[in-house]
Amino acid sequence: MGVRKESWPAGTPAWVDISVTDPEASRTFYSSVLGWEFTDLDPAQFGGYFQAVVQGEAVAGMAPPMEGMDEPPHAWVTYLAVDDLDTAARRIGEAGAQVIFPPMELESLGSMAMFVDPTGAMFGVWQSGEHTGFNLFDVPGAVAWNEAMVGDFEAGKEFYAKAFDFTYEDMSAEGMKYAVFSVPGGERQAGGVGAVEGGQPPYWAVTFTVEDTDAAVQRVRDAGGQVLTEPFDFEFGRIAIVTGPDAESFGVIAPPAE
Repeated sequence: MGVRKESWPAGTPAWVDISVTDPEASRTFYSSVLGWEFTDLDPAQFGGYFQAVVQGEAVAGMAPPMEGMDEPPHAWVTYLAVDDLDTAARRIGEAGAQVIFPPMELESLGSMAMFVDPTGAMFGVWQSGEHTGFNLFDVPGAVAWNEAMVGDFEAGKEFYAKAFDFTYEDMSAEGMKYAVFSVPGGERQAGGVGAVEGGQPPYWAVTFTVEDTDAAVQRVRDAGGQVLTEPFDFEFGRIAIVTGPDAESFGVIAPPAE
């Protein structure tokens, strides 16, 4: 089990959360599929926001739609770590992103902002306070991987390099454009950048670790979710793409047995 209590290096995916239509339905679904338990934050301060925990450690967040969002995107949002939110926000804007929510402080937890990159993918940034982001990794129920599926592959890579100093290792193959990225001070590859296909809107994708991908897919079906991509094997494990109660997509992956 990997446990991390300190802040993540700037540019690293550090947190995910989602706005949900029916919090109780989403709790039930993700508890069944990923084994999550939940901890509520103060509703008077945080608008019904609650955290998913695994083995007592925070792994993700959920909330009713934020005030002011008439039609919130029911999609998992990835937050990239930053050391200084105001400086990062200026840099992100100069690199060409649009602001959705300007920098805001969330009491002692930390500070956040949300943007849309120049290709159309939405993401957040997080400056740690008491909440540093994921506390758990490399175990079932925790985030395994985050990737920006951008509308223009080269423009997307250029934006994140300018805004967060991403460096890339190209993994493209015939019919697929993809690169993994690293960040300064990071101990391992931090995530990926790929190109959306078939007219799909750009987005940041999240994949969660499971013990058995096929069993997790069956739990999704039993809980009322849909399967977008049936389980298949590749060099990093066995993966499938599924949906939750608000038709939000996410991946589930079991690492290779070895």
